[in-house]
Amino acid sequence: MIPLPDLLALASIALGATLAVMAASVVVLLGLRRTSIIVQACVVVTSTILAVVLSMIAAANAMFLSAHELSVAANIAVISGALSLMLVAVLGWVVVRNSRALSRDARRIGDGEIVENTGRRVNLELSNLAAELTATSAKLTEAREHEESVQKSRRELIAWISHDLRTPLAGIRAMAEALEDSMVENPPNYYGRIREQAERLSILVDDLFELSKIDAGTFTLTLQSVSLYDVVSDTVADLRPLSRGREIDFHSPPGQDLSVTADPRALSRAVGNLLLNAIQHTPAGSPITVKVEIVDGKASVAVIDRGGGIAESDLAQIFEPGWRGSAARTPHPSASGGAGLGLAIVRGIAAAHRGEVSVCNVPGGCRFDLVIPRDLTSSVRGS
Repeated sequence: MIPLPDLLALASIALGATLAVMAASVVVLLGLRRTSIIVQACVVVTSTILAVVLSMIAAANAMFLSAHELSVAANIAVISGALSLMLVAVLGWVVVRNSRALSRDARRIGDGEIVENTGRRVNLELSNLAAELTATSAKLTEAREHEESVQKSRRELIAWISHDLRTPLAGIRAMAEALEDSMVENPPNYYGRIREQAERLSILVDDLFELSKIDAGTFTLTLQSVSLYDVVSDTVADLRPLSRGREIDFHSPPGQDLSVTADPRALSRAVGNLLLNAIQHTPAGSPITVKVEIVDGKASVAVIDRGGGIAESDLAQIFEPGWRGSAARTPHPSASGGAGLGLAIVRGIAAAHRGEVSVCNVPGGCRFDLVIPRDLTSSVRGS
């Protein structure tokens, strides 16, 4: 056993030598902070070897080691250190190679490419980083695809709106010129047609204004306790003249409390848009069914048409602004503004009520379900 005073002396010698080498190493590493991790790791290993060798030399000078013992220990330290440096260089090369591969993946992500995790990395941290890059690549790809879809939808929406604005404007202009040139035999008839075209423009402008508020998050509800039956039945009555012979069957469970806290104007607008959509797509003489009920504590309004259904591939985008679907379900030009905004507005109104609207195919047509909570105690904004 080494006596305690000698042990303390050895510890102080080793501490002093190590601190001196550590200080020098910190200065060297600061100067090499922009170099490869291999160089930095070699500096750390070399510093450890130097600390050991200096400690042994200091111990020998303090007469704790003989010259022979010092020589043996120093040779062992140098040989072990050289092997350690080789091992560190190999490990550093592997780490650098993995790091460069991750850097290439990051650049590929920035260039819009899809990156996949091609294998295991040299350590847990690099493996986790590779997994994060792969997940980030997938998310960015999904975001880019969504953005491209949104931009395409916006371009189509602008094209549709431009067409729908141009059509009534051209009609109004032509009729106004005919009246101005006194080329018509029945001016009152032209006045009525001009008013109809102006109403179409008004509907389209109102739809655009409503949708802009929904998209901007400034669509505010004025909530009050209303009867769902009254709101829906009034809307059905208002739109019956537009049904053109299509029978509208309105069903409500007798004796059921159908009171809800909602914005009656917005709710009527949403139900009206669903009903107009059904009228536009249901052949003449076919029935349209409207149902109101309370399902699982939520208010539900279902509109079932006989318009032949929607392609399964189109169901996911039917509530997107400007969507019109196949020719079989293209709105009748005189039914409404026709820019494909109605269902998008329904979705916004449903979201403002913290509800949802969904669609599914049923035999012979489609079923739209508008579901909202029965009780909203505070004003909420559309998203």
